[in-house]
Parts: sequence; C-alpha cells; structure tokens
Amino acid sequence: MLPNPQYPLLSKLVRMTIATLNEHGFTAGVLPANCPSRTVLDHVSSKWGVLVLMALTAEPTLRWSGLRRTIEGVSEKMLAQTLRTLEQDGLVLRVALPVIPPHVEYSLTPLGRELTDRLVPLMDWIADNAAVILAD
Repeated sequence: MLPNPQYPLLSKLVRMTIATLNEHGFTAGVLPANCPSRTVLDHVSSKWGVLVLMALTAEPTLRWSGLRRTIEGVSEKMLAQTLRTLEQDGLVLRVALPVIPPHVEYSLTPLGRELTDRLVPLMDWIADNAAVILAD
C-alpha cells in the first residue's frame, strides 16, 4: 500500500528501488540493515545526542554542569553515555583540565561542527512546524 497521495514525494520514494535511490544522492548501502551509517545515525539522531549537539552549538564550550542545566531532563547516566558515544565518534572533544576540583570542558570537533551545520536547519524546521504536526 502506498502512502497518502497528499505526500507525493513519499509515494515516489516508496516506489524507488535501492539502485534508483543511489542515483538520487543516497550513498550506496545506506538502507541495508548492516550498514555502518545506521550506527552513526543512531548516535547522532538519538534524543540526547541531538540535544547535546545543539547545546554545544549554542555554547561553544560547556562544562558538565552547564550541559545538565541546558539539557533539561537528562539524567547523569544518559548524559555521560551520550557524551562518551559522541566523543568516541569524533564529534565532541572532552578536555580534562589539571585543576582541583576536576574541571572538564566539552566542545564540538570540526567534524561535530560540520554535522551541526546540517542539523541546525533541521531543528529550525522542527521548531517551526512542531505545533502543526502535533495538533489534533
């Protein structure tokens, strides 16, 4: 069954084959289940991953407590896990300063900035359309 005709682009996309998608700008192998891009997509598009990236876009350098204040509702465990994942992916830089008490700062790497350059327009679109999308 095809999607609602109200969404012609989605209808067209459903009819395309993977080979056709590749001709239209999708990287070969993005759709298969074992593609590494799916792991990266999971990391950067997770609820907390997006919010950490957006927080570090708004403030170039943040300490742990600043991130916790900025990202309302995130638990210490989820923030730690998300920062660790984004750091391992090369998107976030963690700098531990040799002072007492411990002082750790987080910022975006060049790769993280490249990602957020693409993420910010999507988040702007979401903010502009959230009320309409969620309206009953």
